[in-house]
Amino acid sequence: FRLDAARQSHPLHAEQDAAESLLAAAEGCPVEAIAITVLESGEAVFPPEE
Repeated sequence: FRLDAARQSHPLHAEQDAAESLLAAAEGCPVEAIAITVLESGEAVFPPEE
């Protein structure tokens, strides 16, 4: 992730290999602004579908 001039975070790459650090970032986001999906299927990894 990189902060912009408004101090908002943006991913460096829209597509990324699975990593525990990405899941931890998504789970730790207080406003659930980070969504993770499986590229091939579109299945939600985080936040989980209810």
